[in-house]
Amino acid sequence: MRTKQGPFIPPSDITPEAIWLGRRRWLQQAALGSLALGATGLARAADDDTPVGPVLEAPLDAQWSTMEKPNRWRDITTYNNFYEFGTGKGDPSAHAGRMALQPWAVKIDGAVQHPMTLDLDDLRRLAPLEERVYRLRCVEAWSMVIPWIGYSLSHLLKQVGPTADARYVVFTTALQPDVMPGVRQGILDWPYTEGLRMDEAMHPLALLTFGVYGRDLPAQNGAPLRVIVPWKYGFKSAKSLVHIRLQSEPPVTSWMRAAPREYGFYANVNPDVPHPRWSQATEQRIGSGFFAPRVPTQPFNGYADAVASLYTGMDLRQNF
Repeated sequence: MRTKQGPFIPPSDITPEAIWLGRRRWLQQAALGSLALGATGLARAADDDTPVGPVLEAPLDAQWSTMEKPNRWRDITTYNNFYEFGTGKGDPSAHAGRMALQPWAVKIDGAVQHPMTLDLDDLRRLAPLEERVYRLRCVEAWSMVIPWIGYSLSHLLKQVGPTADARYVVFTTALQPDVMPGVRQGILDWPYTEGLRMDEAMHPLALLTFGVYGRDLPAQNGAPLRVIVPWKYGFKSAKSLVHIRLQSEPPVTSWMRAAPREYGFYANVNPDVPHPRWSQATEQRIGSGFFAPRVPTQPFNGYADAVASLYTGMDLRQNF
């Protein structure tokens, strides 16, 4: 969404170049500020912004939650990036409801003492659920505030017993080509993979996420579980997880493979390091209104006090 405040950023500069060429529909959504309403099933979003879906209750974790006002349910569930379902912001809500979510299991293996495969019920029972209101900053220079539900990823990683060789964690998203029209577009090498350094994954802010707004995750938001890493750009928060692997070598993730000059491994939110094709100094808060001014972007998305020490001595321009 653009405003008349601040420098003009063409839509072709907000979107990865290879994708923009096929995203005329996204241009219409961005220019008009429209948020397409979803289809039926788990991908549906309520017209009146009332959360829908099975209730998932959890107490607020005030320690890690921002006091900023969360975005509306409709913003969160109809303005999404989930390229397996298409490159338009409304494509996930239109198509993701056809994804098979039951049964679901996640395999955790690699450099671990206790490899295991857990179903969704096992994963939800592993630790007490908490609501955490996090800022979300997309690499495309827009943002939201979202009340997620989950628990620190470290609870799961401790269960499998990382070995001394476990230096990185790799996340793999489900691949269901029959119901994911986006995988036929050749945007990325599928399945989608992302990764974290081990100390990043063990940080309490890294959230294994099962819900939003007191409900189960809708399909378009990464159901039935995903990871949220709030100090990094949104593409680092892998959705619809089916595999978590611990390993000694740094992974080459999906966006690194597709555009290594534009997307690095760390992807920490940094207003001082521009994307090669646009500035990261400011962001547009989705739902703030067509004429709302852009918001200054904070280092590490406002979580610097908690995570900056993870990168002591690193050149964050080189390690972008």
